[in-house]
Amino acid sequence: MEGFHTLTVTSTTANKIEFELPTNAPFTDIEYERDGKNIIPLGCRIGACGACLIRITSGFEAVSPRDDDEEAFIEVLGYSGEEYRLACQCLLKGKVTIEIIG
Repeated sequence: MEGFHTLTVTSTTANKIEFELPTNAPFTDIEYERDGKNIIPLGCRIGACGACLIRITSGFEAVSPRDDDEEAFIEVLGYSGEEYRLACQCLLKGKVTIEIIG
């Protein structure tokens, strides 16, 4: 589906915030800072540091699939389950809600 989609972000330190991003935009395209820090913590942006670990709470079907490398790295970080992702590896394809973990 072309156009823009809503990415809702929640965390223990922030209220729910909604962003509109174009189809296939990486979650890390959010340009938003709170207290001088990105709302999604960023490090390498290539799936190698784990700083942008998130949990998808709704809209699994509206996110690009994760590959074996991402899955293995998330397990190294101590998490398992398809709901855990690296935000830098996710492309938005519809309405999604995430929780910041990293």
